[in-house]
Amino acid sequence: MKGSILMAFNESSSSQSALDALVQIASCPEQSSITLLHVYRKPTGSEELMGKKFMQDAPTRIKEAMEKARLKLVDAGFRLDQIKLLFVETPYPTVADGIIDQFAKATYDLVVIGRKKMSKAEEFVLGDPSIKLVRALDGTAVLVVKQ
Repeated sequence: MKGSILMAFNESSSSQSALDALVQIASCPEQSSITLLHVYRKPTGSEELMGKKFMQDAPTRIKEAMEKARLKLVDAGFRLDQIKLLFVETPYPTVADGIIDQFAKATYDLVVIGRKKMSKAEEFVLGDPSIKLVRALDGTAVLVVKQ
């Protein structure tokens, strides 16, 4: 695999699964450039109930997780100078909206996203970012890694 890759990333286990899958399938990592993207979305009421400290610490936790992901990619053969960390701190209504917007601002050959297991009810209420991406990025390869 070579080219330009946009990978949505956060501190979740589904993002870690997507990172692991990307590392495993990369055949020419030194020829690929990767943008690890974290998009902030407007917090939900339940997240606000977790407390201000939890919400304020989120950027630090995300940056630490992304730095670990960068090191994992380098260990797998990707070039450090070809790995970009992109933090979009302006909140979007949904993560998918942020990914689609950032995708439109650059050229990528592949978009990678992890997908957590959700019940049908959760999917109905919350929506599924991976489905929205596959539909919106028609004509672009989208790798959805199920956890």
